[in-house]
Amino acid sequence: MDPKTAHARLYDKLDELENILGPLGKRFAAAGFELALVGGSVRDALLGRPMPDLDFTTDARPDDILTLISDWVDTHWDIGREFGTIGAIKSGVQIEITTYRAEAYDPDSRKPTVKFGTDLDADLIRRDFTIGAMAIRLPAMTFVDPFEGFTDLVEGVIRTPGTAVDSFSDDPLRMMRAARFTAQLGLDPVAEVEAAMRDMADRIAIISAERIQVELFKLMTGIDPAAGIDLLVRTDVADHVLPEIAGLRLETDEHHRHKDVYQHSLTVLRQAVELEEKYAAKQREAGLSSDDPNHLVVPDFAVRFAALMHDVGKPATRRFLPGGAVTFYHHDAVGAKLTAKRMKALRFDKDTTKAVGRLVELHLRFYGYGEAGWTDSAVRRYVTDAGPLLSRLHILTRADVTTRNKKKADRLAFAYDDLEHRIEKLSEQEELAAIRPDLDGRQIMAILDITPSPLVGKAYKHLLEERMEHGPLGPERAEAVLRQWWAENGPAEGNPAGAGPGDKGHGGRASDGEA
Repeated sequence: MDPKTAHARLYDKLDELENILGPLGKRFAAAGFELALVGGSVRDALLGRPMPDLDFTTDARPDDILTLISDWVDTHWDIGREFGTIGAIKSGVQIEITTYRAEAYDPDSRKPTVKFGTDLDADLIRRDFTIGAMAIRLPAMTFVDPFEGFTDLVEGVIRTPGTAVDSFSDDPLRMMRAARFTAQLGLDPVAEVEAAMRDMADRIAIISAERIQVELFKLMTGIDPAAGIDLLVRTDVADHVLPEIAGLRLETDEHHRHKDVYQHSLTVLRQAVELEEKYAAKQREAGLSSDDPNHLVVPDFAVRFAALMHDVGKPATRRFLPGGAVTFYHHDAVGAKLTAKRMKALRFDKDTTKAVGRLVELHLRFYGYGEAGWTDSAVRRYVTDAGPLLSRLHILTRADVTTRNKKKADRLAFAYDDLEHRIEKLSEQEELAAIRPDLDGRQIMAILDITPSPLVGKAYKHLLEERMEHGPLGPERAEAVLRQWWAENGPAEGNPAGAGPGDKGHGGRASDGEA
């Protein structure tokens, strides 16, 4: 990063924000208080990154802050008042103003103890890293950098204002933030920071799952999430946060050689990040609506996390065969369960957890297509099973090819090109993304002259199977298929409605029509 360019970006951004910074700084100065733009706001301005909100620090207490801003901002709130923070919105910009403070964690507590301070430099030394310990004093617009954060930003390193041990003792979540900045900004931790992370990795256990989840999400949506994950793994923080990933470092020996699953997973993640934009560009060219369930928003957490987790079922399913071969049968299904369990533990929402787990479960579905070929029915099932995750499954499946054998890689790429082409062709003829039987439940009941019962669901399922196998049947043919199924599976004379010859009711095998 060029220092002159960075400074120019900073002051250009300050000029853009003059309508907020100027009046706010003057209000505090007139009342005899200090005020400074601080932390991530200054760092992001230097980097030319978006600034979704503005962070300020002051020697004013929360009551004083409220008095100074309440008649100036559009709205304000004091939910963080206990920690010295008052939030507000002015001209559409969210701002937070926090009293100078020093905080530390009790070794056995997740909650910080807060002590207000009176000095800007003392406030800056308690911040996570030097790149977040820079400030702009207002209203004079004076750049303050007591710990050379700007130099570290230029050199691309992560360093703490004080000792790394003290910083991580105060807030162990900072270890996750170090990995996040590695992923987001392409920075490397200095040796002291990495050593402290390794020595204090178990301290992350006092941090709530929700806070860890927020940092993990930001890490995964950075420019190089694999670098951030690798830092967590090599410092053992991942043992407590993502133990399934740490467990992929399978030991190799001279008798049982096999692919390094951990490094393979990082490669798949990197390739998924590259493919993500390519598929998003295709969607833009095709004019895909942002309301479409398959619409990709880059960066896409679901596909990236699935790429990272897709092989976590391998350690539990690894088997050595005579001759040195290694198998991982059913690692897709096992991995999907492990992924869902981990995401639930980290308090991810249900929809995201379900999406990532489903991608992990489906990531092997494609293999075999090139050798055996698929019927149109198999292609329809592939699309239907993927549902709104189809574009993400395309990305994950292609990213999962990491072989150095060029012929094999080319063959797999050609086979997937062919599959996508067939999906496009079939989609032109049929609405694959929303395949339904040719008759709905109401029509089924009308044709068979029956009332709602389990048999209606069985008839519906049979028609769906026929639709998958043969494509659109049309109303007349669908009715004929339905009547034939009814003749074979409808209630026999003397049997109660809903218990046909193929429905044994007590653990009997389902009829062919139900399969």
